Amino acid sequence: MTHGATTRSIDSSLIRSVTYGADATLTVRLHRGPVYRYFTVPRTVFEELLAAKSKGAYFSRHIRDGFPYQRVS
Repeated sequence: MTHGATTRSIDSSLIRSVTYGADATLTVRLHRGPVYRYFTVPRTVFEELLAAKSKGAYFSRHIRDGFPYQRVS
């Protein structure tokens, strides 16, 4: 885990958990499928994801295709 990282379990049928790092990376662990690391994600986007009524919809609309990413596993 990255120093200064914040990990949260997510109440979502799509997302198991997310980790936000001090280096503005957002790691998203899906219930089914791989883990993805998104880069240059503002902390406000992470906070909005946590506050969203539908985490999966927010992720699909604002994060999935909105930031450079790397498949981790």
